[in-house]
Amino acid sequence: MADRVLITIRVHPGASRARVGGWHAEPGHERVLGVWVPQRAVDGQATQAALAGVADWLGVRRRSVRLVTGARARVKVVEICDPPADLGERLREAPC
Repeated sequence: MADRVLITIRVHPGASRARVGGWHAEPGHERVLGVWVPQRAVDGQATQAALAGVADWLGVRRRSVRLVTGARARVKVVEICDPPADLGERLREAPC
């Protein structure tokens, strides 16, 4: 596996509970992973919660997940540094 992997996510702020899963298409993006967080999109709180959620879901440290683009957008590109060896399998098995 590479030293870093880019994943496109779509943050859904204000959810009743936090969860990660479900691949779908977004305009301009082929595959986007849904990330639901209870935090609102205020002062970057939802973005930080989404990055923490992705890190937890992948079983990596939070500092291994970095925002690349989309600081003020719901669709974001994140970078996973030093991804786990089974990352491909985890991404394929993302719950819907």
